Amino acid sequence: MATIHIGYDDTINLLSWQKAVDALREGHFFPKAEIADIFLGPKTAILLNRAAYIEGLGYGVKAVTVIADNPKRGLPTVQGAMMVYEPKSGELKAIIDSRLITEVKTASDSILGAQLLARPKSKRLLILGAGTVAESLVRAYSSTFPEIEQIAIWARRPEQAKSLVDKIGHTQFELITANDLEIFASKADIISTATMAHEPILMGDWVSPGTHIDLIGAFTADMREVDDDLITSGTIYVDSRDTTINHIGELMIPIAAGVIDEKDIKGDFYDLISLGQTARGSESEITIFKNGGGAHLDLMIANYLIQLIE
Repeated sequence: MATIHIGYDDTINLLSWQKAVDALREGHFFPKAEIADIFLGPKTAILLNRAAYIEGLGYGVKAVTVIADNPKRGLPTVQGAMMVYEPKSGELKAIIDSRLITEVKTASDSILGAQLLARPKSKRLLILGAGTVAESLVRAYSSTFPEIEQIAIWARRPEQAKSLVDKIGHTQFELITANDLEIFASKADIISTATMAHEPILMGDWVSPGTHIDLIGAFTADMREVDDDLITSGTIYVDSRDTTINHIGELMIPIAAGVIDEKDIKGDFYDLISLGQTARGSESEITIFKNGGGAHLDLMIANYLIQLIE
């Protein structure tokens, strides 16, 4: 069989965000994934390999380099590709730009969490962060939550938020910058955090009852975006227990401090999707979802992208 090569520019505008989300949902009806990660090299120049096997869906390996000094060279910090192999023959089916896989997977992961946990008629979304993830979140949430009326973007540097708003341009909803984080957080139905914070930037006493918190940014053991008050004020879910609880500071730090217990993590996608309905208990419940990613989610999205191109 011929190996398919799937690039970012040729594909990003072809996809349906809802169908990408559906691919994640459907992927969790297959047998539970086997996953493994390998990190090699110094902290400032890492080779990261994330691999997954899902019976009936296939094998996938995403290999990327993360080189801290690359912006000085005019190069992306993260570069790489994902290889997808047939489940029976092991043939190399596709090579996919890692940027495409990661961008679509990350936003779709959060959307699926919000569809399972947020109030369906959520109208106000607040995004913390103004980078590539924030841009894809604007497009993904606005495509999958039809009741959205306003999306506000906050960044530590206000000019970055304004730049993103200007880049996206005209929308059917109100797209604005959030200059006062506390005020906008108190009015939001969904708050999505996509920053590089190592210390909490979103506080529990800012958040109103019924809010859904979508946590993306923290991906290492020393990173977190919300404070102890917030992490203890809501019901906590994750996309995957295997890739979050013992790996990401958002959970590891408060667990180590005795603020929460591992038993406070109520479920992951395998649990939530098996319910067949929202896990939200009431309109006033604060739901907290940790988007940790994972190679199995990359593999589910990769298979959607392959079907899109074939």
